[in-house]
Amino acid sequence: MFGYITANLTELSQPEKDRYGEIYCGICRAMGKEASQLSRLGLRYDMAFLALTLLSLYEPREDRRAGRCLTHPLRARPYTRSEVITYTADMNIALAYYKCLDDWQDDKKHTARLLANAMKPYAAQIETRYPRQCGTLKRCLEALNALEAEKCTNPDIPAGLFGELMGELFVWKEDIWADTLREMGVSLGRFIYLMDAVMDAPEDQKKGSYNPTLLLETQPDWEQVFSLTMARCTAFYEKLPLVQDKALLDNILYSGVWVQYRQKHRKEGGSQDGSL
Repeated sequence: MFGYITANLTELSQPEKDRYGEIYCGICRAMGKEASQLSRLGLRYDMAFLALTLLSLYEPREDRRAGRCLTHPLRARPYTRSEVITYTADMNIALAYYKCLDDWQDDKKHTARLLANAMKPYAAQIETRYPRQCGTLKRCLEALNALEAEKCTNPDIPAGLFGELMGELFVWKEDIWADTLREMGVSLGRFIYLMDAVMDAPEDQKKGSYNPTLLLETQPDWEQVFSLTMARCTAFYEKLPLVQDKALLDNILYSGVWVQYRQKHRKEGGSQDGSL
């Protein structure tokens, strides 16, 4: 369900690409350190946006290092360490853990069971440190499973739950920025869920998989729905006093989130210039 909140790399400068990669590698290494090497398989670029947002807002101390890893064994790659990076890694582990449990319970995917078992002890520690975030995450995923089981026909209901889940992950601290971050995350989560459902609809229809957009009698103008949802997200985003990495964050929210949608439309013979 993740994979849409990423940068449009064609529009980034080389320093911005380097920064983006350092944050992603930092989260990946933190996941391996906090949990296990297997947990790193659950990393998504979407979480780099969360880290960049919190780093820009709170400006905590950052420690830039370089090193080799299993994915890049030949050349040392730079990465960033920070308490925000660790928090983002923890949230990624918790999300991946509960998602793997769902995949095992629903589809009996053995890879999901393997990953869940590897992350279980660390997920329990994360839940102790962040009961608010993990409690919301667990409750929302369970509610989403229930909606799927009953074949909910209203996409807005599960999208709202996924938005609530994302909203809590964005709130690192309960401070003056909590409400703005939460509302921003809610809209972003709704966007992710609806975009994923629409993008997956053809494949889900072939497989007979649950997809609430396929159960609608009349299809709305999804492009307009996406645009309005992101407009609400960016309205809250622009209220945050962000300076560090602002250009990179702008790239992700105003351009990167549309990349996969535009690519699909080009393949299907839609807009050739990728404009909305």
